[in-house]
Amino acid sequence: MCEKAVNVEAIFNENVFTMGKMKERLPRKVYAEVKNVIDHGGELSPATADVVAKAMKDWAVELGATHYTHWFQPLTGITAEKHDSFVTNPDAEGHMLMEFSGKELIKGEPDASSFPSGGLRATFEARGYTAWDCTSPAFVKKDATGAILCIPTAFCSYKGEALDKKTPLLRSMEALSQQALRIVRLFGNTEAAKVTASVGPEQEYFLVDRELYLQRKDLIYAGRTLFGAPAPKGQEMDDHYFGVIKERIGSYMKDLNEELWKLGISAKTQHNEVAPAQHELAPIFNTANIAVDHNQLVMETMKKVAARHGLACLLHEKPFAGVNGSGKHDNWSICTDNGVNMLDPGDTPNQNIQFLLVLACIIKAVDVHADLLRQSASNVGNDHRLGANEAPPAIISMFLGEQLEDVVKQLIETGEAASCKEGERLYTGVSTLPDLQKDATDRNRTSPFAFTGNKFEFRMVGSSDSIASPNTTLNAIVAEAFCEAADLLEQAENFDIAVHDLIKEYLTEHQRIIFNGNGYAEEWVAEAERRGLPNIKSMVDSVKSLTTEKAVKLYEKFHIFTKAELESRAEILYETYAKAINIEAMTMIDMAGKQLIPSVISYTTELAASISAVRDACEAADVSAQTELLLETSSLLAESKKALGTLKTVTAEAVAMEEGEGQARAYHDRVMPAMSALRAPLDKLEMIVDKELWPIPSYGDLTFEV
Repeated sequence: MCEKAVNVEAIFNENVFTMGKMKERLPRKVYAEVKNVIDHGGELSPATADVVAKAMKDWAVELGATHYTHWFQPLTGITAEKHDSFVTNPDAEGHMLMEFSGKELIKGEPDASSFPSGGLRATFEARGYTAWDCTSPAFVKKDATGAILCIPTAFCSYKGEALDKKTPLLRSMEALSQQALRIVRLFGNTEAAKVTASVGPEQEYFLVDRELYLQRKDLIYAGRTLFGAPAPKGQEMDDHYFGVIKERIGSYMKDLNEELWKLGISAKTQHNEVAPAQHELAPIFNTANIAVDHNQLVMETMKKVAARHGLACLLHEKPFAGVNGSGKHDNWSICTDNGVNMLDPGDTPNQNIQFLLVLACIIKAVDVHADLLRQSASNVGNDHRLGANEAPPAIISMFLGEQLEDVVKQLIETGEAASCKEGERLYTGVSTLPDLQKDATDRNRTSPFAFTGNKFEFRMVGSSDSIASPNTTLNAIVAEAFCEAADLLEQAENFDIAVHDLIKEYLTEHQRIIFNGNGYAEEWVAEAERRGLPNIKSMVDSVKSLTTEKAVKLYEKFHIFTKAELESRAEILYETYAKAINIEAMTMIDMAGKQLIPSVISYTTELAASISAVRDACEAADVSAQTELLLETSSLLAESKKALGTLKTVTAEAVAMEEGEGQARAYHDRVMPAMSALRAPLDKLEMIVDKELWPIPSYGDLTFEV
């Protein structure tokens, strides 16, 4: 029986305190003040804040809310919330009162002592503040806890340092807007008052059966399988990609969409991805900070809805060895508030001087700060994905496509682009099919940073990561390039000549970053080295880019990070890496010592007993096969036991080290290889030992039994 169709229009934004709901519930003058602050910045008056708070509380209570929370994004990379009740002291007659003031709306004071600070504050200094981000709408989250009014907020220390992901992002958005306005003013746009970075993050994920998930300590503790032999079938047939969605997964996707639509998240695209049990969801573009908030909600909701369906959602970048991992393609563009997409080349990009200047500035920004862009997509899980033939290489390059590459080449060689390649007709050869107008260029899935028509797609971001850092970095480096261009052009005596010369200069000096070829080819690694492009292969190696003189100058110039804030983030990243690998190593030690090696011992004991039994029954019987199997198993068992001992030793040594870069490198250089050395023989043993004796679900069980 088909379920009744959901009325998307009726449920969309059902649980969001939108501008429309504000307009309905607030006095006209109050609404105008709120909208002005959202559009142009500033602070609400205390009286206005009180009115807004009451209207927001009344709306939330109508949806069943009893509590509110300042919902923020600390440097853990996930979200945090402390619930406070609307309930206040009863009145004289004993009636319960529910109140919410403007002060409570605007400022919160959660205990900050246990959140990462990277040395910005001492452990005993517990005070931290949350401040309402009125540009991101409040929403009501409904689950077993009840209905909770969630107020998106920034989070800072008592001394004002940013302790979260949102504050630097908002600072970078303001910097980008200010500098981008200077560019559009040069071309006569006097109407625009703001330029906004817009983002559409595609989210990849895996779904596995929850009962099987709970039988694997590595999935529970580390989010990825630390052991596992390949299944007989993986992704080699390419039959899962865009394949028919299984009913169990389709039911999950349906419920997920409905939950997201209620939260105002415009989930649009869903499909099977390349690897078995892998899928993708993509939203429509939104303002960068709202897109970041929404993506955090997407990840949280994916996990919550999965549990309802007896599933577990895996967001790790590489939950299974040997099949494609998961990324999060960060589609980024910049638009004025009067409707101009600054990355739209138009029909004749060779004649669109504003677009060419913007493009040249972005090319310069990506070349100058390739190390920072690479760092912004670094996390522990992404080290397993980047550089493999499933994701972009670790080398930053830009794909422009045939059309723009030709325009750039003309500008470099002659200073003018007299012609522009156009898309041709695609003739299908079938009379009943329409002939299609092709795009001017193909797509390149191997490029880390690709132009895709009217936006750039930053394809390196990891699936579990917050998109705040990549977009903060993008906004910052492009703001710097715009600033430097505007400084020159605003002083030019002849603007037309100056802008043409500057475009040619930027393209000529930074053309090395442009690469339209196969990023997976080994030849590209050598070519990139010849060009002088950095090849930063691990998260540990990427961290130092945050505290270079170049980075500090960039971020302090636009008031996005102070030097102290950058140094704190570097320290946190080193600690995060060490802690994550330590958890993985300890999980491997636990699983190998208590589950896998004992199961192998049981198997060899049974095998030896069977050999003796056969010989006792018939001395002439050929037991060479059993003997050979016993010898092979015993050899791999001895190798496993030795590798387990080594892993215990190097992990203990790393734990004893002082926290920081040295410890992180010890985990990368010594513990990680020891983990691989332990996994190798045990994965081989999984292929030998009786399945009834093997204590954990296999790759085949996990990826095909959903």
